[in-house]
Amino acid sequence: MFSSNSSQVSSAVNYIEEVFSTYLYTGTSASQTITNNIDLSTKGGLVWIKSRSNDTNHALFDTARGTNKYLRSNATDAQTTASPANSLTAFNTNGFSLGSDTGTEIVNYTGRTYASWTFREQPKFFDVVTWTGTGSNATIAHSLGVVPGCIIVKRTDTTAAWAVYHRSLANTQYLVLNTTATTATNANRWNSTTPTSTVFSLGTDTTVNASGGTYVAYLFAHDAGGFGLTGTDNVISCGSYTGNGSTQQDITLGYEPQWVMIKRTDTTDQWIMVDNMRGFFQTADNALCANTVNAEAADVSMSGAMQPIATGFHLYNANSSVNASGGTYIYIACRRGPMKVPTLGTSVFSPNAYTGTGAVLPITGMGFPPDLLFTKSRTSGNDWCAQDKLRGPSQYLRPNGAIDELNLGTAQLVSIDQNGVTYGNGSSATNFSGSTYLNLSFRRAPGFFDEVCYTGTGSNTTKSHNLGVVPELWIVKGRNAGSETWNVGCTALAATERIILASTAAKDTVPTMWNSTYPTSTVFSIGTAGGSNANTYLYVAYFFATCAGVSKVGSYSGNTGVTVTVPCGFTGGVRFVLIKRTDSTGDWYVWDSARGIVAGNDPYLLLNSTAAEVTGTDYVDTYSAGFEVTTTAPAALNATGGTYIFLAIA
Repeated sequence: MFSSNSSQVSSAVNYIEEVFSTYLYTGTSASQTITNNIDLSTKGGLVWIKSRSNDTNHALFDTARGTNKYLRSNATDAQTTASPANSLTAFNTNGFSLGSDTGTEIVNYTGRTYASWTFREQPKFFDVVTWTGTGSNATIAHSLGVVPGCIIVKRTDTTAAWAVYHRSLANTQYLVLNTTATTATNANRWNSTTPTSTVFSLGTDTTVNASGGTYVAYLFAHDAGGFGLTGTDNVISCGSYTGNGSTQQDITLGYEPQWVMIKRTDTTDQWIMVDNMRGFFQTADNALCANTVNAEAADVSMSGAMQPIATGFHLYNANSSVNASGGTYIYIACRRGPMKVPTLGTSVFSPNAYTGTGAVLPITGMGFPPDLLFTKSRTSGNDWCAQDKLRGPSQYLRPNGAIDELNLGTAQLVSIDQNGVTYGNGSSATNFSGSTYLNLSFRRAPGFFDEVCYTGTGSNTTKSHNLGVVPELWIVKGRNAGSETWNVGCTALAATERIILASTAAKDTVPTMWNSTYPTSTVFSIGTAGGSNANTYLYVAYFFATCAGVSKVGSYSGNTGVTVTVPCGFTGGVRFVLIKRTDSTGDWYVWDSARGIVAGNDPYLLLNSTAAEVTGTDYVDTYSAGFEVTTTAPAALNATGGTYIFLAIA
């Protein structure tokens, strides 16, 4: 008789960050706990682990079968029951725990790097179901609450291939997760019956329904809503597309993905898995394949073949694994998080003062994986370094100059990590032995900060963003546009005006920069100016907004010799202030709490300059609701009749 072990989840979950996580870690061969803030203990779910650095099996653990029991997505083996020392040992309310793993080497072996993907059970997202087969046509109940978009089935008591149902195939067809095989037809897999919102059907094939056999199924929803403040946002999609070869194309999801698994179905090919922690970037895609033991990127060379965009993912070239002309493909995609509007500045911004070592240097304790880094030597005349996760950590831009994007490999930045960054050992700009540095790290979050990479068209157009509110400050840089500089727009300026980040110049009028149009909560406008939209050129745009209690974008008027109080709606003062005079010349001044914003002297750097840090001045003070510009501040910060824009973060 069939039975379902699918857990019933009654509490509403609104955000992708509460049900899905990509978490990277390094093995220690000592017990360790992975804290990814996913409640597996009371809600249930799946943890999928794979070594990135070594050829080892995938290991899939789920709460329905229990700890110490794993399946290999790359093999037909029955369920393995490992000793606790060599396995996942606990499903926690905020992640999971691992044993010392000195035997299997698949989850926690010393020095090896690992990726883990956690799917939490939740209606309209994901479900885990187990049953015992009967050998007769049957239905299995599930708690997904909607028609499944994809179902992955594995027999657990003996050797058997994995069977995959996908909504883009006929209900007589299936794929095999552990092989590169094309779509196959067998009416006995799903009994030629499409799943419903309450059950899915099985035929008599032994891979899904042998009498007395035991099975597990992982069910994925498709565009089912259920998330976000309105409960209508989609967070998972199971779709298909046809490749078009060398012609670039966009696959529209309605959101930016953080994890995608793709399989070509018309010919043999790998099950490709990419995510935005390992390398789902504009410039590289570090793939793992669900059907092989191979280390990261060993199966396929992606080389930026897939790129995340604000509304889905972009297929950049004719890579046969994702975009062969006429090729047919299926995918599962999960939305990027966080979706929740932040309430604390510390959850999205971290200033860090550190001393270089000349050796590989981790900077930890940020509390989040940063999306954007601004780094500067405090004592020498080095350039600022702007690096971000979306473009790829190896890609370098210079905020104080107009150079094109450079690929510096790992010399400056080895990786963006779960709780900080790791700097390389080859750059005086970020990690020279004995030199002091400032790192400013920002996390993308609704209402606070977002980033978009796009290709120019040369014609008036709009580009989508995911800030969720109207951007109040936006910064655009051509990545390969020769001498194109950094152009800045702000709602405190006219929609026809811009300021240049790498300059002291006052605002000027360039109607073609933003097409004389302010951004909206979903798109921003660009005209025909080369600084924002030259045909075929690549650009990056950073967007900031006022987020209650977290950040403030605004403007103030100066008053020579008088303290100017700038309220920001905070309760504990500021940890970061960026100020620029707009009606006349003036530098881009930067203060932060890592170096000190106090009642006395406060060191500052200039974002438009290579100059070393200036100390011994007291131009800005913090107060509970925001900041003050002091009576001693120069005209670039406080002149009667002067107008100034600022970004402040609590």
